Amino acid sequence: MNRALAAGLVLLGVAGAGVVLGLLLVAPSGSSPAPSTPPAPATRASTSTAPDAGDTAAVTVLARAIVDAIAHHDSAAFGKLTCRPQSAAALAGLQRTWDAAGPVTATLKEPPEVRGESATAKVHVEAAGGTKDTPFPLHKESGHWCVPG
Repeated sequence: MNRALAAGLVLLGVAGAGVVLGLLLVAPSGSSPAPSTPPAPATRASTSTAPDAGDTAAVTVLARAIVDAIAHHDSAAFGKLTCRPQSAAALAGLQRTWDAAGPVTATLKEPPEVRGESATAKVHVEAAGGTKDTPFPLHKESGHWCVPG
């Protein structure tokens, strides 16, 4: 894969991971101390909930939009998927990276994983220089799913 494309994907992944890590570090814990004895397996299973169908559908639509933006080298479309507005300079830099990469094929590696108000979409990119799988962290903000960063 072209080094410029790989660098761009790595930068996007690192920025997203940094935002997610930052959110985890500053979020209030709100959890009580761990009990001295572990709960029974039935108790653990009852506290686990499946992702909301609406969230799963919204995350899938967002993941496909990320794939489309990468495949079509459309930094403006990608910029609309982020939680925070991106500067013109950041989008121009992303566009230069994608343009330098040449033709690419992008697909979802697997269905996105939803965990409460966060999710991960694994995007598989193939280009003349090779392949790369990049996990994109996603976040739900004010009822809307987006790419942090």
